[in-house]
Amino acid sequence: MSRIGKMPIPLPAGVSVKVADNNVVTVKGPKGQITRSFNPSLKIKEVDGKIIVERPSNSKNHKALHGLTRALLNNMVKGVSEGFKKEQELIGVGYRAEAKGQILELTLGYSHTVQFEIPPEVKVETKTEKGKPPLITLTSIDKELLGLVAAKIRSFRKPEPYKGKGIKFVDEVIRRKAGKQAGKGK
Repeated sequence: MSRIGKMPIPLPAGVSVKVADNNVVTVKGPKGQITRSFNPSLKIKEVDGKIIVERPSNSKNHKALHGLTRALLNNMVKGVSEGFKKEQELIGVGYRAEAKGQILELTLGYSHTVQFEIPPEVKVETKTEKGKPPLITLTSIDKELLGLVAAKIRSFRKPEPYKGKGIKFVDEVIRRKAGKQAGKGK
């Protein structure tokens, strides 16, 4: 059996789960509500304050869906109870970020500013302190959407390996390369 798939998902206080026809699952919690549809061949049920996912057979497809479904359900429960957060910092001279409602305005060394519209499910905050790189904080209850938005923002100026300039996640480590001088040892 799938080690991930067979683990029950405990429901925190204030979180309720409703499984409708064709495995459409709605999870409600203090932070909001998420609805998602899953493969109808799997059985999703709530027993004694825990969500259990069962698969009908040991076929390769059902095994793969078993762990995936359980992980997605766990992310839904964690999202509506605690929420998710990603932080990115802008490394580079003159790089700036400013949030105007749901529009993120980035100055990244191009001839123009980059304007990016953030989906309404994701909240964005920017913070600029003297002596520290500008910080973008994204929060949401939907982990998948949060990751997509963060990846799109990072793609505007990926960190480069020589000086480390670009948009990087706060806990990300950039592998640095030596420049031209490293090869001149003769």
